[in-house]
Amino acid sequence: MSHNVSCKMITIDRRTSVALLVAGAMFMQILDATVITTALPAIAADFGTAPAHLSLGVSAYLIAMTVFIPLSGWATERFGAHHIFSGSIVIFALASVLCALCQDLTQFTLARILQGMGGAMMVPVGRLVVLRDTPKSEMVRAIAILTWPALVAPLIGPVLGGWIASHWSWHWIFLLNVPLSALALLAAWRLIPATPRSVQGFDIKGFVLSGLGFGCTMTGIEFSSRDDIALSLALAILATGLLLLAFTVKHLRHAPQPLFNLAPIAVRTFRVSIVGGSLFRIAISSVPFLLPLMFQVGFGFSAVTSGALLLWLFAGNLAMKPATTAIMNRFGFKKVLVVNGLMVVIGFAAMAFISADTPKWLIATLLFVSGMNRSMHFTAMNTIGFADIPTKQMTDANTLQAVIMQMNLGAGIAIGALSLAIASLINGGSSATASAADFALSMWFIAGIALLAIFDCARLPANAGASVLKHR
Repeated sequence: MSHNVSCKMITIDRRTSVALLVAGAMFMQILDATVITTALPAIAADFGTAPAHLSLGVSAYLIAMTVFIPLSGWATERFGAHHIFSGSIVIFALASVLCALCQDLTQFTLARILQGMGGAMMVPVGRLVVLRDTPKSEMVRAIAILTWPALVAPLIGPVLGGWIASHWSWHWIFLLNVPLSALALLAAWRLIPATPRSVQGFDIKGFVLSGLGFGCTMTGIEFSSRDDIALSLALAILATGLLLLAFTVKHLRHAPQPLFNLAPIAVRTFRVSIVGGSLFRIAISSVPFLLPLMFQVGFGFSAVTSGALLLWLFAGNLAMKPATTAIMNRFGFKKVLVVNGLMVVIGFAAMAFISADTPKWLIATLLFVSGMNRSMHFTAMNTIGFADIPTKQMTDANTLQAVIMQMNLGAGIAIGALSLAIASLINGGSSATASAADFALSMWFIAGIALLAIFDCARLPANAGASVLKHR
């Protein structure tokens, strides 16, 4: 009896350890997408180029991840999760060293592409290991662990990057990945199990079509948020990407051995996490772009004050984590997604009413509560997506959600920039010199997007996703 209990405890501990390892890898991957944004002027000075040109390094990393994520599912089945996860950590660490050694923009862009390739394989493969190894009864807890990096990293990345660039040098932004990767590699060798391998052939056409489709779509989204690129060019690239994705869908539906299967989309709860979930993630992903600008450009706050206020959003994310599982078990997914979704919308609307004269404690309180709501919704949405997925479809569902989430991140920044540009146009100004009124109006636009996401959730049955919830 005691032997069985002991074995059970070891198994649970190992699952938790694997989830924490993958969450750490995800944090490192997402952090590197945003940590360099405030260090771009310092990097540009060393490269002898304009800071605006360094945005290519940010875009290259995000686009590379989007292009190579579809490959992760096939690679895991073909070579095993243990080898792919460990190998991707090595690639990520090597690329980080190369980023620190770069002498010009071309070298830096190529190194960031390699780093994006490592990140594209690292996180989806690690998450797949957790999903496959976690019983339905423990799924909520596992997803809660995997969710925090997506909430935390975009918030602290710019602050951390600016601090490192100011007090050390920008090279350390990348060199710090080396010891972290070494620890992750050691943990991976101990924790990530060897998995059976398949002999499924590689769908070259599917990879080329999906890579070009996702790449062009992501590039179009990214370019549409930039002032130095013509909007007509951005829209043309975006349209090309969407057309290629349409061809990709047609190919994947008829290929005998597709790169990844679209069958999970037929599962209602998974489809909600893709459709309504995308609208929600786009709205949330606009916050790290809009809020710092609103505080500093719209209200005239210092960078230190802005960073201190954003930490309250981060604190709310963490404070909610211990209660998410109990709340979902108590009320069920549908009630949580609808009610908490409305609270997210109200949070965005409330941000439209704050000003430079609003007491700091009141702004901090609003951000703290908003952080709690964001955390709750992210966890619920990501968990319900896998609640009803059969084990044999888990690889494809994981690949689909990973690439959609990656695109949502880029789209959130672009939509945030677009909403600010439209608000400035309506108010007769310019986004380059946006006023507090422009930011207020853009917050209403984002609130509208979050509201649309609720309609998709409201159509769910009352017992949606009940298989992963514990009986009350």
